[in-house]
Amino acid sequence: MTGYAARNAELGRAAFSIELKSVNSRFLDLAFRLPEELRSLEPLLRERIAARVQRGKVECRMTLAAVPGAAPRLAVNEGLLAALGEASRAVQAAIPDARPMSVAELLHWPGMLSEDPSAAEVLRQGALASFEQALEEYAASRTREGEKLKTVVGERVSAMKAILERVKPMLPDAIAAYQEKMASRLREVLSTADEDRIRQEMAMFGIKIDVAEELSRLQVHLDEVQRVLAAGGAAGRRLDFLMQELNREANTLGSKSVSREVSDAVVELKILIEQMREQVQNIE
Repeated sequence: MTGYAARNAELGRAAFSIELKSVNSRFLDLAFRLPEELRSLEPLLRERIAARVQRGKVECRMTLAAVPGAAPRLAVNEGLLAALGEASRAVQAAIPDARPMSVAELLHWPGMLSEDPSAAEVLRQGALASFEQALEEYAASRTREGEKLKTVVGERVSAMKAILERVKPMLPDAIAAYQEKMASRLREVLSTADEDRIRQEMAMFGIKIDVAEELSRLQVHLDEVQRVLAAGGAAGRRLDFLMQELNREANTLGSKSVSREVSDAVVELKILIEQMREQVQNIE
């Protein structure tokens, strides 16, 4: 299913943004585009998306940008500073004329300054909070789409049921007329054949072209589609299977058709099944 959500937040001195979007896919395919500062979050994000989404090609994109005018929060390496102070005093004790290190020299010493460790945790927790909000919005957008698809598929099911109800009364007369037509042809070809034998053969043929079973199975499958839609929840794979079964029964019905009216009805059924199949690919 398709879905989209986006959030923006200011996390310390960083402007943070997240975008979640997905397109249709039969399986779950996750892709992440994260800044290096948040790369460690990927396993957790993957787990949380997988807990809410079962189908779709989902992309999670996060970006960070410096907030204009925001000063970095720096931490002094106190252990290194103490060690340098001790070394400086030892040098001055040995060489009294030696010039002590200036503040600038100390601050430029490699490893003396670093980002405040708490800033990284603020960034991480803020990113996770924004992600959860975006995931909620994303799930809500997919729910809205699912309700629309449910309506579309339900309308197709109702249309198919109406076609079946239209076809059922046609069948006895259509089969009888076709049997009589075939019997007439057989009489012409087998003018010396036994009438009872001809009737027996036509009865066997009538059994083969009887489509009551196919109509019954189509009705059962359509009832199941309605039940699955009414139950809610993840139903995409179940509906995929039902579309295959509906298509198979419609093909069998078409192969046994004995009248133009029935053949036309089968074409209508197959069009509706294909329309439903396309929509079902979008359902989780």
